[in-house]
Amino acid sequence: MKKRLFIAPLVLSLLMMGSCANRKVTRIDPNQQTDISGRWNDTDSKLVANEMIKDVLERPWRSNFEQKYGRKPVIIIGSVRNKSSEQIDPVTFIKDMEKNFINSGVVSVVQSGDERNQLRDERNEQQTFSSEETKKKWGKEKGADFMLNGVIASIVDQYKNQKTVSYQINLELTDLETNEKVWIGEKEIKKYVKN
Repeated sequence: MKKRLFIAPLVLSLLMMGSCANRKVTRIDPNQQTDISGRWNDTDSKLVANEMIKDVLERPWRSNFEQKYGRKPVIIIGSVRNKSSEQIDPVTFIKDMEKNFINSGVVSVVQSGDERNQLRDERNEQQTFSSEETKKKWGKEKGADFMLNGVIASIVDQYKNQKTVSYQINLELTDLETNEKVWIGEKEIKKYVKN
């Protein structure tokens, strides 16, 4: 009986090692478009962020703001909710949008959410533990002029071994002082998957 208990885990371990031996990993260019599963992926995130941020920056709200206040607008990215049929973490999409906003040089972006709270915690600790010359003062944060919010939704149409997945991404830019929506953007991606 003891001999069987010893052999079973050994056989199981050998089987697991054998299945892992066939795996091959190849590094590829991060900018190369890949679509293995047919689900939302990094290529979709980058594509949508690039197109939508380009569109929002070309609309009249920005020049109207610059003419009125004589400076570039400050934007905060709020929530991007996932209402799709997939488990999509919107963080990479939000980071792609922040990167495009910042790299444009025509708007400023302020921190939001948990990261902002971490900054405030650090500033608070500096009041006690940092020298007078280096501690950062309270009340110097830039206030956002506009907030960007959005939603990622999807529709799946499937029959036997074929399916289409349609993603619709809607973003809205809102003036924080007046609650006026100054821009609404929409991007659609449709994928055909055959197994």
